[in-house]
Amino acid sequence: MKLIRFGAAGHEQPGVELSDGTRVDVSPLVHEFDEQFFAGDGRAELQQWIQTHAASAVRISSHERLGAPLARPSKIVCIGLNFRDHAAESGMPLPAEPVIFFKATSAIAGPDDDVIIPKGGTKVDWEVELAVVIGRRTAHVGRDTALDHVAGYVLHNDYSERSFQLERGGQWVKGKSADTFAPLGPWLVTPDEIPDPQNLAMWLSVNGERLQDSNSANMIFDIATLVSYVSEFMTLLPGDVISTGTPAGVGLGMKPQPRYLRAGDVVELGIDTLGVQRQRLVPFMESQ
Repeated sequence: MKLIRFGAAGHEQPGVELSDGTRVDVSPLVHEFDEQFFAGDGRAELQQWIQTHAASAVRISSHERLGAPLARPSKIVCIGLNFRDHAAESGMPLPAEPVIFFKATSAIAGPDDDVIIPKGGTKVDWEVELAVVIGRRTAHVGRDTALDHVAGYVLHNDYSERSFQLERGGQWVKGKSADTFAPLGPWLVTPDEIPDPQNLAMWLSVNGERLQDSNSANMIFDIATLVSYVSEFMTLLPGDVISTGTPAGVGLGMKPQPRYLRAGDVVELGIDTLGVQRQRLVPFMESQ
């Protein structure tokens, strides 16, 4: 299944995109794609409902805004330096264990929403990432069963304000958590549609120029390892997100000097099976 949420920001409703591209409203059955939905039998019940009600369900216009395909989770856990080429361009050694940091859930936005350059921000950077959505309460899970705890996968652009992240001291979370810095979607794709999440092409372009072009096969730590590893240190709740890192091609690593985003720039990105996003950079306004 491809789960979506549609409507105005803050007022999204749950829906599903069918195999033929038709989008249908599933709010008669599902209140929200949230912790309760993922923790229970929500996905199985929804699959059954689609089989019997899809033909008569309310259609959603292709022009309707899509929000993030899941409600705000308890946490977004991010993995740093998880591609060898990205670690190299960042001038950092390969990690012996996964590098973990957090991203505020208030940063979540729709896949095509404008991205706001934060107040005082001068070095906004891009990162195409494959994100994993947890399907049930997960603590101290072994690698061999870790993927059984996955509800689905989603495209994520892990925006960063590098001056906050690297020049202001403390933890990376400061540069990762500005409003709109976590566009998710367009879909949450369930595992049955992704036989091998470790073989998905991923790319990102800025103003039409392809800058990231890689594959999830190039991760240092694979998805099963990451789910298992993170669950050693914290309980993952249904709906929680783990973003698995970005390949080379970020602005920070550009030579001879870094390249950052400015107001008016357009960022487009995609991962096989997970869809495509498009964001326009806009300046911070005091009224925000």
